[in-house]
Amino acid sequence: MGDVRPGGRRSIWTLLAAIVAVGVAAGLAGALVAIALKAVEHLAYGYSSGPFLVGAEHAPAVVRVAALGIAGLLGGVGWWALRRFGRPVVAVEDAVEGSPMPASSTLGTVALQIGVVGLGASIGRELAPRLLGALAAERIARVGRLAPGTRRVLIAAGAGAGLAAVYNVPLGGTLFALEILLAEFTPEALLATLGTSAIATVVARIAVPATSLYAVPRVEVTPGWLLFALIAGPVLGLAGTGFDAMTRHARRWRPRPRLQLIAMPVAFLLVGGLAVAQPSVLGNGKALAQLSIDSAGPLELLLLLAVLKALATAATIFSGADGGTLTPSVSIGAALGAAAALPVVHLLPGVSVAAGAVMGAAAFLAAAMEAPLTAAVLLIEFTGSDAQVVLPVLLAVAGATVVRRLVRRRFAARTRSTDAAGVDGG
Repeated sequence: MGDVRPGGRRSIWTLLAAIVAVGVAAGLAGALVAIALKAVEHLAYGYSSGPFLVGAEHAPAVVRVAALGIAGLLGGVGWWALRRFGRPVVAVEDAVEGSPMPASSTLGTVALQIGVVGLGASIGRELAPRLLGALAAERIARVGRLAPGTRRVLIAAGAGAGLAAVYNVPLGGTLFALEILLAEFTPEALLATLGTSAIATVVARIAVPATSLYAVPRVEVTPGWLLFALIAGPVLGLAGTGFDAMTRHARRWRPRPRLQLIAMPVAFLLVGGLAVAQPSVLGNGKALAQLSIDSAGPLELLLLLAVLKALATAATIFSGADGGTLTPSVSIGAALGAAAALPVVHLLPGVSVAAGAVMGAAAFLAAAMEAPLTAAVLLIEFTGSDAQVVLPVLLAVAGATVVRRLVRRRFAARTRSTDAAGVDGG
């Protein structure tokens, strides 16, 4: 372990102790987030058991609108106060690169994320456990006086372990840290990420069920499904690339913090208005993804729900709310994949709505995150799919990734051309 402070066996044991400590802390963070979210959802929508969508559907329309209105007020005032009086929240990516994470601001934004997502805001819940896992890792690395390179790996591992804990996806959490946060697969990084994610997943089972996030019927892989994956993957990749661009612009064009006091309640009330007719647009996207997997149509409704979810998520981000886009991306991709499968279920043997939803979610997420390995493994773990599903998922993800790279290269070339024209013209 060359990047740990010198000291032979003592250095190795210090790192191993830190991995165990971070894994336990991230697991407890994931369990806490899961418990808190359930408590807020049950209180807001007046149900005591079952999935969130059932509770939201049975709640009166006025409750859905009121819950989103409260979420907008809570988030608007809370994030304004944090940004006005607290230290800036440090993103996990910046923490990995060495920026210190302020505990009070980080914990404050975690609490706000849990509150607004539990009330039905259209944004992912995964950012809260990632922040908590990274914060715990940073403090543990500081106490252990680990070298900067090892501290970097441990913070990324802590963030990945938080994701693994809250969704019961140990391999997905590992790859998230390796592929997205670290962009390296060294022995030290593999040990830290695998160890922390595995431990965190086990610890979180005090509150997180040891089951897959989505219920998917068993599907048979056929030549028809492989052909469908080859064709649909690039199309969904283009959609995922567009969604990523939209959310990036929404984050970049946010109004000033003072205006967010107005923008957030307005945006959240608009989402609440959409939820009067379509409650599946509420929350982090799990409800819409499961609905898409189970759906037999109509195609127009699936397309409409995908568009509404994308717009609701972009509006939520634009209004100033902090949160993830992982599960919203899964839900939009699942709806689009199911919609794409509907016209061909009788033409291509083996293609089903559920198969289209899983494949579509993987391809869309791969392009939106620009992380093909992470997206493929996450969808396999999310759905508890067997080895048969790996090939069509990988084909769809590969097609989506190629499209994402082509679009990025063309955009970069166009930007360079525009810059050159501006220089020549000046």
